[in-house]
Amino acid sequence: MSDQILVAREGAVLSVVLNRPEKKNALTGDMYRALNVALAEASQESSVGALLISGAGGAFTAGNDIGDFLAAATSGQESEDSPGGRFIRALARFDKPIVAVIEGQAVGIGTTLCFHCDLVYAAPNAHFLMPFVNLGLVPEAGSSMLAPLRFGRARAAELLLLAEPFGAETAREIGLVNQIVAAEDLRAHALDKARALAGKPRGAMLATRRLMRGDSEALYAHMETELVEFRRAVRSPEAREAFMAFLNRANR
Repeated sequence: MSDQILVAREGAVLSVVLNRPEKKNALTGDMYRALNVALAEASQESSVGALLISGAGGAFTAGNDIGDFLAAATSGQESEDSPGGRFIRALARFDKPIVAVIEGQAVGIGTTLCFHCDLVYAAPNAHFLMPFVNLGLVPEAGSSMLAPLRFGRARAAELLLLAEPFGAETAREIGLVNQIVAAEDLRAHALDKARALAGKPRGAMLATRRLMRGDSEALYAHMETELVEFRRAVRSPEAREAFMAFLNRANR
């Protein structure tokens, strides 16, 4: 498993830490592969009752590593069965509670992953962004379905079409974040909540979660449609132009 994804057991909680702080935990294909292994472990291991996901170095994640992503797309590896695609599919069908710890940047998948979490706790400095349209792309991880359901169409349009950033207070107001917690207490607070979830009667917990989330197959089908559009968009000239502009800014 990649040393950029740290996995540890904390009682009945499986802790997953995005550990690439020098790049604000931007995700590469190798990191997605390690995340897929961690999700499979958490799903299959009966002694795991909840998953806790966080980022190292004061950030959750800056989203996909654009250089790595562009290299994969150019070589054809950004395919239907890419590590990132497998990860978001696994999120849709993961059956145990997920708790997220959001500090600093939560960009792209850093925001859309929160839609699949049961509890999300954020530091006051957390800031969120779904910049897909700005990059010539379409949303992923089911967010084009889940954002309107969660926030309403008007707010979802601001966040997905205008790609407006928003902070922790707004995230709490619109229902993406459960609570804002001081940074020094954030992970301990989230871990306590994850342990509380893991300690509940397992059958009742999983059944209640399924009932709350509704038909996972409808979400899964929508995610497949997104992935088709995403793969088409990523090969478009406007996406390539946006990627290269981003990389040029980053390299200045």
